[in-house]
Amino acid sequence: FSADAAADLAASALNPSMDSWDQAPAASALEAEVTAALAAEVFPDARTPDALVTTGGTESNQLALLLARERHGAGLRTVVGADAHHSFRRAAWLLGLPEPVVVPAPHGTMDPAALAEALDQDGPALVAATAGTTDEGLIDPLPEIADVCAAAGAELHVDAAYGGPVLFSRTHRRLLDGLDRARTVTVDLHKLGWQPAAAGLLAVRDAADLAVLGHTADYLNADDDTEAGLPDLLGRSLRTTRRPDVLKTAVTLRALGRTGLGALVDTCMELAQDFADLVEKAPGLDLRARPTLTTVLFRPTGAEDETVAAIRRTLLAEGRAVLGRAKADGRLWLKATLLNPRTTPADLAEILTLVEGSTHR
Repeated sequence: FSADAAADLAASALNPSMDSWDQAPAASALEAEVTAALAAEVFPDARTPDALVTTGGTESNQLALLLARERHGAGLRTVVGADAHHSFRRAAWLLGLPEPVVVPAPHGTMDPAALAEALDQDGPALVAATAGTTDEGLIDPLPEIADVCAAAGAELHVDAAYGGPVLFSRTHRRLLDGLDRARTVTVDLHKLGWQPAAAGLLAVRDAADLAVLGHTADYLNADDDTEAGLPDLLGRSLRTTRRPDVLKTAVTLRALGRTGLGALVDTCMELAQDFADLVEKAPGLDLRARPTLTTVLFRPTGAEDETVAAIRRTLLAEGRAVLGRAKADGRLWLKATLLNPRTTPADLAEILTLVEGSTHR
């Protein structure tokens, strides 16, 4: 992890701005290479995939809705699962789109049959599926959802901010079958890519979809400069001044490659399984379910939600453990999201010891 931190420091020290080619010629060339390579990972069979660098999943999801709105107009309906990221509601509000239609997720993932019913209306729709839900790290049934979208003539976006880097894993990438059937995909390498923020991406199947972002400011991308072959960066983001964040990712890819990153993903997913094993063996703890990615939900047996919340706050306030919280099946759960491949079995056991100790205070 020292390489990406060093690259982040170098980006700060060099301080180029990615709003015009003359301010960042090397960084703009590097960004073009890296985004093309990552887009090809998401859409391996596409003829002209591309990707934009963003600040994270929220900006990527907003851009996906913006691109769809420009194709279909302000009457576009956004359809999301009940466990979709909150950014879709905010993006719809910012873009003047109707409030998203929410499809039930009875087992934590979008129900394809309910989706088909939601799409049985006139008018354009963008379905936003999730590969790595915030609360449980679950993956919507992407092949079935893609089939429903194709039958209804709806477009598909997948928010894979959390789960997208599983593509690097030869062992687990099958979990993302159907991802390449989307028109746009959000990925955030700040999570399972281990990049310092910001490290988001919006990948698109067809680079032509990005043309609507084109914008001209004579002092940044004059027409004659563009016609002469100078790269036009202003249409690569809704921001003007932006850091060369892609440098961090480029250094990491150079140092570890797909195989190295995939091994780190595999390690974290194995840690989640190991932690789930420990919870199942602990007599005073309940496990929500076996983890899909690297998120494990658990709680003290028979505890009230107020007790679960108090345990989390106590461990945070004492600086002993950082656990999240999530609602599932009407109850509050402690959430362990394992993203550090250097976590040891002793670390996992210590988390449970701390929770059990706080339970009996």
